[in-house]
Amino acid sequence: MSHRKAIYCQALAAILFSTSGLLIKLISVPPLPLLGVRGAFAALLIILYMARPLLPSTRGESSSGPPTHPARNLLSFRLSLPQLGGAISLVGAQAFFIIAVRETTAANAIFLQYTAPVFVAFFGIHYLREPVKKSDWLALAAISIGLLCFYGDGLTAGGAVGNLFGLLAGLTFAWFLLFMRKQKDTSTIETVLLGNILSALIGLPFLLESAPTAADWYGMLFLGIFQIGLPSILIAVAIKKLTAVEAILIQTLEPVLNPVWVLFFIGEMPTPLALLGGAIVVGAVSLRSIRSIRTRRVAPASQPTA
Repeated sequence: MSHRKAIYCQALAAILFSTSGLLIKLISVPPLPLLGVRGAFAALLIILYMARPLLPSTRGESSSGPPTHPARNLLSFRLSLPQLGGAISLVGAQAFFIIAVRETTAANAIFLQYTAPVFVAFFGIHYLREPVKKSDWLALAAISIGLLCFYGDGLTAGGAVGNLFGLLAGLTFAWFLLFMRKQKDTSTIETVLLGNILSALIGLPFLLESAPTAADWYGMLFLGIFQIGLPSILIAVAIKKLTAVEAILIQTLEPVLNPVWVLFFIGEMPTPLALLGGAIVVGAVSLRSIRSIRTRRVAPASQPTA
């Protein structure tokens, strides 16, 4: 995969992730069973994706010939520190965000979750040894200003428990990307599969205590496949070509897209200040991505890019 395609995959993951805010509010199921059912559907989708190379291809071969793709064990987890850390961080990011959305305002939860770029920039220098470029810091500053404009009107001092979980969601999502990037030279898809299996194991037992409606099941199915499963696959593929900072900066498209779904389905129009903030975030991410692509075109492959 090229660097350009990796950027597109990460951006698509952000778009799909952005559907969570509206649906989590609408689904009546408590946080833990919601986490479990969503994780189970996501894990099934990831297993189907991983199974593709196991299917033999007979193009240009006799039926008795060897398969084009070597067989491999779907559940060949290495259980390394980055894999375990990434899986646990993914569970934490999902669970903490669900709790935050339920315990505080959506604006607080989303804004605090996107303290993640700061954590990625700080810890990435030490854990990944990936320097943060000047363009990254400028984009990060612009995105912070944009998010403050976007969510400033909705931020409140109340909901201390929800605010804490929103901050924890940001920290754990940051470490999820850091652990994923640490595995750039190995397979990353097992990490997201393991994370969603853990979510299912943790949350599904609590489903016995709730009574989901048909609408809840449809919502959880959508969340599992399109809001968690598919984006997890896209991130697992894209992170091999993107630095952790690049990935999280692109991912900041998610919070400004959340209200788009609210506008479409509820008709709630963002304020002019929110629209300005969204334009700043989208502009900063776009300019940073364009600069990264152009730099890679002209820089020798052996030199680091901005």
